[in-house]
Amino acid sequence: MTQPSTSAVRESDSYETRFGSLAAYTKGRLELINDDARHYAFSNVFEVASRSAPYEKVAVGRNMEYVLEAVRAEGVSSWRTAAHDEFVLVMDGEVEIHLVKLDQSPLHPDAHGSIALEGEPLGRRMGRIVARRGHQALLPAGAAYRFTAPTASVMIQQTTVGPDTLFRWAEIAQV
Repeated sequence: MTQPSTSAVRESDSYETRFGSLAAYTKGRLELINDDARHYAFSNVFEVASRSAPYEKVAVGRNMEYVLEAVRAEGVSSWRTAAHDEFVLVMDGEVEIHLVKLDQSPLHPDAHGSIALEGEPLGRRMGRIVARRGHQALLPAGAAYRFTAPTASVMIQQTTVGPDTLFRWAEIAQV
């Protein structure tokens, strides 16, 4: 008995992976079967970033208190900190991340989201990360971080809803 060849794939079963960028993307779409599009804030992070100011934190997904924010990285950000771990995933471009372990956190341990810090943070330099498309970086709780991007880049930041999280569902939702 012979097994069917796995190399014989029908053309209708093949898929093409396309990587987007801030300069060239195709807006995604949502195919609903038995629901209402107003229940979804389906967006394209590249489109959201193309309309955002540098380092705005625009929510593109939410699950209870957790949020995914699209961030346009361009130039140098302010220093920020959070009472909890955060993660960034670079979707396009290159972002350098500088980290400082704060001598004293200005946040309550139960604080949500990140806050901007004024001036240079006081503490021990932890190092830097150079993240490019597809790289993920941890922003540890109790550390200050600052992003630098020589050209317009795109990140997704996973955090909790905070004072700087912007909700623009009406602008990005498909209807």
